[in-house]
Amino acid sequence: MPAHNPMDQKQQQDQRIENNLKQITHRIVVFSGKGGVGKTTVAVNLAYSLLKQNNRTGLLDADITGPNVPIMTGLEGFPETDPEAKTITPQEKDGLQIISMAPMMPKDQPVIWRGPLRSSAITQFLSDVLWGELDFLLADLPPGTGDEVLTTAQRMMPQMAIVVTTPQEVSLLDCRRAVNMARKLNIEKIGVIENMSGLVCPHCGKEIDFFGNGGGKKMAGEMGVAFLGSVPMEIATRNAGDNGRPIVLSNPESSTGKAFAGIAANVITMVS
Repeated sequence: MPAHNPMDQKQQQDQRIENNLKQITHRIVVFSGKGGVGKTTVAVNLAYSLLKQNNRTGLLDADITGPNVPIMTGLEGFPETDPEAKTITPQEKDGLQIISMAPMMPKDQPVIWRGPLRSSAITQFLSDVLWGELDFLLADLPPGTGDEVLTTAQRMMPQMAIVVTTPQEVSLLDCRRAVNMARKLNIEKIGVIENMSGLVCPHCGKEIDFFGNGGGKKMAGEMGVAFLGSVPMEIATRNAGDNGRPIVLSNPESSTGKAFAGIAANVITMVS
């Protein structure tokens, strides 16, 4: 019996990734310089907003140790796999194609993996998942500038990076680093979204600049990258995410729903 050749296996995986990427028109990574800025909330609602504007859309949950996409989308069950063909069929929720590590792990158990193993999981998602023909594939990355960000950028070859920030200076500092990282990775188009840009009072509807306002737009201008839009804070957004029904689906006429519709339109214009 011939000896197993690891190089042949890698070449086959590289070929599967190439074949998959050929069927996806626009590939976008969503990341942030720090945690707690609502990156996954942005990725989920943006993906559904693109879908609502008649784009075939997929969402790759690349935050291997903190996969929250299934909770926010109400995704249940397990993806179908074919061990012989080495393929995984993405799950579908409200028309959105989704793949995440969460359904494959025991509930409430931590994913205690070192960087190479996390990177290997992302590579497998890119090579083995049968995305089919898509207009957009978004990858929700973990915060920071670690292994998963590098692996996804190198293997997925995104044409666009979206950096999520909040208005306060401590977030903007890390956002600047994330923008510069995207440049070092030779990602052609870079956009910034300012999340939590004003708290909408549930009683009077007045906006309160809880974290400040306009910092993301100013920073994008200073760094010469696109500003895609601002997203306010609303209690309904948090409730929608907790209930597995994103606000762009449950309340599209809300301030947040309208903000994401505008951001999606800006993304479409930018990649076109």
